[in-house]
Amino acid sequence: MTARLFIGPKLVVASHNKGKLREIADLLAPLGIETVSAADLGLAEPEETGSTFEANAILKARAAAMASRWPALADDSGLSVDALDGAPGIFSARWAGPSKDFHAAMQRIEDALLEKGATRPEQRGASFVCALALAWPDDHVEVFEGRVTGTLVWPPRGNHGFGYDPIFVADGSSETFGEMDPAAKHAISHRARAFAALTEQVLKTHEDD
Repeated sequence: MTARLFIGPKLVVASHNKGKLREIADLLAPLGIETVSAADLGLAEPEETGSTFEANAILKARAAAMASRWPALADDSGLSVDALDGAPGIFSARWAGPSKDFHAAMQRIEDALLEKGATRPEQRGASFVCALALAWPDDHVEVFEGRVTGTLVWPPRGNHGFGYDPIFVADGSSETFGEMDPAAKHAISHRARAFAALTEQVLKTHEDD
């Protein structure tokens, strides 16, 4: 089935996360798409009750599209650690607590890995996963997923990025996402891969009309 095209010109980004908003805005900028955040519109953040990244992305995108009456893009993403049976997964943000203390969240992951004796690189595999959902006010939704695999390191390295970036080294790289120049991260990240699929199949700039 052919995906529905987004023909612009405005797109609501259904997030209140400043780091995520910055990355999404950077990825959309070359397409000439005007964006406005859910936070700027004063939209409430819906409770994430889904059991998968995809389900939570759809939930957030639909809520923002219905409330704003504009197409809305939502991202649900997180870190899945092999030795922790996929945790923190969809609870990645919640592991940082109400204060969004990702240093504490990274320490929690490291402590859990040490409890399992996972000290060697081959025992510390992980993936960043991103599900993107684009919803229209009529309830139509298109969903795309991106994934990047890598290894967790300790201690955290780098001040770029956000969240768990300082402990994640993507396969084929020697730098953590926290050490990478943002443009380099955008080229290989889970969010970039999901965006590549989204762009190829449904995004259409206003200038293309």
